[in-house]
Amino acid sequence: MTTALIADDEPHLVQYLKAQLAQAWPELQIVRTAANGVEAAEAIAALEPDLAFLDIQMPGLTGLEVAQGIEGATRVVFVTAYDQYAIDAFEARAVDYLLKPLKAERLAACVARLRAAPLANGGDDALAETLKRLLPGAAAPARLRYIRAAQGELMHQIPVDDVLFFHADDKYTVVQTATQEHLIRTPIFELAGQLDPERFWQVHRSTIINLDHLAGTRRDEQSRLFVRVHGQSRELPVSRAYVHLFKAM
Repeated sequence: MTTALIADDEPHLVQYLKAQLAQAWPELQIVRTAANGVEAAEAIAALEPDLAFLDIQMPGLTGLEVAQGIEGATRVVFVTAYDQYAIDAFEARAVDYLLKPLKAERLAACVARLRAAPLANGGDDALAETLKRLLPGAAAPARLRYIRAAQGELMHQIPVDDVLFFHADDKYTVVQTATQEHLIRTPIFELAGQLDPERFWQVHRSTIINLDHLAGTRRDEQSRLFVRVHGQSRELPVSRAYVHLFKAM
């Protein structure tokens, strides 16, 4: 029997998807529902369901962060109101990408695809077709070159090359350069999709670092990983979902 987890921070949407899946795939066993990303990550690690239906914007961890942290064979279907994360979903090796409001015929097509192909083979081809529908003729997304950020009452135009790291701080995101700290309102998960992924790595749900300024890494007595950037004494923690990025270093 195929097992699945559903994660969404809106309970009525969890129940709606659960009911729709019961109609489209009666044999599917929903082994757990989760109200946030942390619950989802813990349940996936403990139960190793065959499938995880994940909302993208959730408290604690985003659906993308949960997907990136999966170490077992669980395959991911994203269910979200935002089509701009489709490329990130593809990079997270999702099986499919369903847009809210969820249509019964679209879910039925997803279920048919899942049942027709072994889960172990992944869903790259299926998601590639979904991307073509969502982003017809899409080229590589334009990457940020400058950040408009505030320092007091002044607005500054900061080249992204000069940014050491971005860090979420309450209602703002801190833009740290070698000499100054600025504030912007753009959340980390939005920045991650606008920056060059070859140069900027998200290492925590609240932190993105510029690899050009990476000074080194350190593990503490509990094997937790930390990174340090040039010119900064502060160490930045790396969450478990992103530790694999540094294995080749």
